[in-house]
Amino acid sequence: MKHLLSSSAFLVVNKSLAKQIGLKETVLLADLISKEEYFYQHHNITNGMTDGWFFNTEANIEADTTLTPFQQRKCLKSLRKYGIIETKRIGIPAKQHFKINEQVIIKFLNNLSSTNLTSINKNKEIRINNKDIFIRQREFQEEVMVKSDYSQQMCYDFIDYWCEPNKSNTKMRFELQKTWSMKLRLKTWERNSKRFGKPKGMGKLHSQINEWQEAKKLL
Repeated sequence: MKHLLSSSAFLVVNKSLAKQIGLKETVLLADLISKEEYFYQHHNITNGMTDGWFFNTEANIEADTTLTPFQQRKCLKSLRKYGIIETKRIGIPAKQHFKINEQVIIKFLNNLSSTNLTSINKNKEIRINNKDIFIRQREFQEEVMVKSDYSQQMCYDFIDYWCEPNKSNTKMRFELQKTWSMKLRLKTWERNSKRFGKPKGMGKLHSQINEWQEAKKLL
């Protein structure tokens, strides 16, 4: 889910979601997802440590979104009402912590796709996908990083290569394969990496992850 709205120098707002929960709420959610992504990539969010909770401040959010503290509180109230996020104050001094409920966001998106809604783009009808490509990308990353015992660098390289999207940005490389076994592909990747070194043709997603990390250091 959480690549859905995150980016480095700007925020990507999902229009379908904005129509349902509000533009400002979606902007705030996008910023929180970017912040969560930063913690996730730094392995500060795990099932055993913080259970998905991360912190952010009103000042940081205002700097990134231009939303005033009053607007933030109003948006947070709506996001909590929809069940999209949870909030609580933790620590001494207390800091506002957030938790994003991925499945709730997916339900909002699926509510649109399940009724076969369409939008017009350059006079062509485009079916809304059941799952956004960024959601599928994040799920792929989580499966690789959480379930495998390989080195972090190898996992990043593997993700970088197999998550490359096609020209229409509707499917990733691994989704275009006739057969797919994550376990077998990782074993083959490790074997080839030892024999030939890092495969060519990679770097885009890994560079993007690094950009996210560097940008979020400013928060």
